[in-house]
Amino acid sequence: MRAARLMLAVALLAAMWGLSVLRSPDSQPWVRPTSVRPGPVHILRFYASVGTLLPGQHAQLCYSVENAKSITISPAISRVYPSAGNCLEIGPDHTTHYTLQAEGFDGTTDTRSFTLSVQDEPGVRAAPRHYL
Repeated sequence: MRAARLMLAVALLAAMWGLSVLRSPDSQPWVRPTSVRPGPVHILRFYASVGTLLPGQHAQLCYSVENAKSITISPAISRVYPSAGNCLEIGPDHTTHYTLQAEGFDGTTDTRSFTLSVQDEPGVRAAPRHYL
């Protein structure tokens, strides 16, 4: 009898673990943190630390959101999360248009965008081509 109960407990634990593994990686709890004021989602800031980069240089991409359940930045940047202030290092190879979309706990969304220009160095010119 004792062994049967032990086996049943192990089977239930394994089933619960299996169900937790099947959860979508994007799923997040619908619990609003106590520090979040009720209301619609709002993007407070979304910008790069510089207006123009040279190839190989890096910049800080910074954002701040309020009442956000989740956020996405495209082109895809990993490890982003709702925050009252966060900056990430970026180093695009070419001029890139960034978009931040925030989803609120009430289902509303807010979107902001900007373009970060990547330009060739001013003193570097391509060799002239001679056509025959």
